Amino acid sequence: MDKKILVTGATGKTGKETVYQLLKNNIPVRALVRKADERSAELKEIGAEIVLGDLLDFDSVTAALKGITGAYFVYPVIVPGILDATAKFAQAALENGLEMVVNMSQISARREAKSNAAQSHWLGERLFDRSGVPVVHLRPTFFAEWLMYRAGEIKVKNSLTLPFGNGVYAPIAAADQGRFIAAILAGPEGHAGKTYPLFGPKELSQFEIADILTEVLKRKITYYPVEIADYGKFMEKEFGYDPWFVQHVIAVAQDCRDGIFSGTNELIRQITGTAPMSMHEYIEENRGLFE
Repeated sequence: MDKKILVTGATGKTGKETVYQLLKNNIPVRALVRKADERSAELKEIGAEIVLGDLLDFDSVTAALKGITGAYFVYPVIVPGILDATAKFAQAALENGLEMVVNMSQISARREAKSNAAQSHWLGERLFDRSGVPVVHLRPTFFAEWLMYRAGEIKVKNSLTLPFGNGVYAPIAAADQGRFIAAILAGPEGHAGKTYPLFGPKELSQFEIADILTEVLKRKITYYPVEIADYGKFMEKEFGYDPWFVQHVIAVAQDCRDGIFSGTNELIRQITGTAPMSMHEYIEENRGLFE
C-alpha cells in the first residue's frame, strides 16, 4: 500500500506543520479536524484531504483511519479525555493495520506525576504499547508557544508573569516538532518502540527569556515569578480555564522548578537534518504578537 498519513489536531501548532512537511515531500495526508473553518480550508488549499471527526467518537476515528498507513496522534492537554481517545485510536489503528503511530506525550509523563494530564499521558503510552500497534512516543519539554499565553501581557505591560520560579528548560518550537513527526512518519523504520524526549537548543530561565524579549523588542521586559497556587487562581479567574488544565499547570510548574523539564539533546538535528529554532529566532519570527 502506498503511504497515506492521518494527522489529528491538524489545525493545531504541531499538526499543521506535520501536514505541511508531509505534503512538501509528496506524501498524501488526511487531516482530521473537528469543524470546517478557515484553518481547515487552508490545509485543503495546500493539498490535504479534510475529514471531520472527534477523537472521542470511535466510529469517526475508525473511518478516518481507513486506508491509512501511519498517523500522528495528539490530544489537547487543556481538556480531559485523553485515555478514552487513546484507547479508541489504538484499537482503530490496530484494526486498520497501521505501520506507525507517532504519539504526542509530554516530558512530565510518568507514573508518579502529580499532574492528572501528565499521568494520563503516561498511561496512554502504556495503552499504545499494549495495543500491538507500532508506536513512537514523543516527550517534549515546554513548547516555545507557552510564551503566547502571556503575549497580551508582554505587549501591554512589558512584563512576563509565570509560576516557574528559577526553573530552566530548553523551549522547543512546534514547527520543529512537526518536522520531526513528519520525518518519522515518512521513514518509520527503526523507530517503533522508541520514546524520544525533545528539546530546543538551549536551557533558559524565564529571566533569560525576558532578556531575549528585551533584546528583540528593543524595550525592557521584566519577568515576575509568582507563587504556583496564586497563578492557578489567576488562570481560573481571568481566563476560565477548565479545572483539568489548571491542575496540570500547577503541577508542571512545580515539576519545572524541580528540573523535570530540563535537558537538551541533538534528536531534532539528527532526525530532520536541521537544528531546532532558538528562542531568539522564535521571538523574532513572532515579534508582531508582542509589539
